[in-house]
Amino acid sequence: MPDKIVAYIDGASRGNPGPAAAGFILTDAAGGQLQAKAFFIGRVTNNVAEYTALVKALEVAKNIGAEQLSIFSDSELLVKQINGRYKVKSEQIRPLFRQAVDLLAEFKNWTVLHITREKNKQTDELVNRALNLERDVIAKREDRVQRTEDRKQSPECERGVKKTDEHQASSIEHRTRPIRLGVLISGGGTTLMNILEHIKHGRLNAEVAVVISSRSTVAGVEKAKNAGLDVKIIRKKDFPDIDEFSKRIEETLAAANVDLVIQGGWLCFWKIPPRYQNRVMNIHPALLPSFGGEGMWGHHVHEAVLKAGCKVSGCTVHFCTNEYDKGPIIVQRTCEVKDTDSPETLAARVFEQECIAYPQAIRLFAEGRILFQNGKVSITG
Repeated sequence: MPDKIVAYIDGASRGNPGPAAAGFILTDAAGGQLQAKAFFIGRVTNNVAEYTALVKALEVAKNIGAEQLSIFSDSELLVKQINGRYKVKSEQIRPLFRQAVDLLAEFKNWTVLHITREKNKQTDELVNRALNLERDVIAKREDRVQRTEDRKQSPECERGVKKTDEHQASSIEHRTRPIRLGVLISGGGTTLMNILEHIKHGRLNAEVAVVISSRSTVAGVEKAKNAGLDVKIIRKKDFPDIDEFSKRIEETLAAANVDLVIQGGWLCFWKIPPRYQNRVMNIHPALLPSFGGEGMWGHHVHEAVLKAGCKVSGCTVHFCTNEYDKGPIIVQRTCEVKDTDSPETLAARVFEQECIAYPQAIRLFAEGRILFQNGKVSITG
């Protein structure tokens, strides 16, 4: 085995604290992959996840018998603490910090260096895979992980020496900001409640910044208010034309600093402005492009599916354009159509899949894993 090893480490928490994973990729000096693993570690903070990744990478490198070790992390906090530039104040972090320092002392030479997240993409993808699956992941061996000459030190990169947490420095908090959602509703708010449930249980690193309803008396408005959400009523009939209606929606979303707009049972057409292009999602209760278009919503869709004799139906999460149900598809999930189905029983089965698909699509957006290529969506990682 090589006496010199390069380690890329990463940790992530969805909720901070929330479901978390830690991972590493170990390579030889030429960039050939030796091991690549990610561990699902339960509900902890980002910082705990980052340090867990470091400790696990050090343990494996030690077992391999490496004498020289270069570690790359996109956590500035971890790098500064290990190199003695920030004091470790967190009681959660301190045991892991000490364990890491003790392990580093067993190597003849070592460095812990900071790189940008873009240069740590493969480890990040591995960690997110463990998060999505909620289990440990071992990656397939790759010929090369990263070109050695691409590993350039930032001003924070320096030769590592053994430090203690008694070194005086200020403390900073590393946090992944939850994505801010604007949810558009026109009815019972079932999609909104599903999203809130995922957020509550740490399965979605998001917050609902504002709820916009096109109707004032629907059940979804009361549910949103009871959940303590900011609710705005914007009715199409209160505006002289579609442009003014759309402008008010845009202004309301922008005032709430919304990152992503979620249409959940929203029945009104509005003109999506440039600032929200590829930032408005909708869920359709069928497998687009089939059974889509103007007038195809709710029971109308399921009636059409049954009339056509389909054996499979499902749901589609897609980005919205200014044409009904024409935007790029992000996620689709399927379910059986039974001979005994009514529109109501089929709707219930489809909705079960909607409750999985919509949070999944939001999570992909929040993680930056959605790419647009030739008018279509590709998922990275």
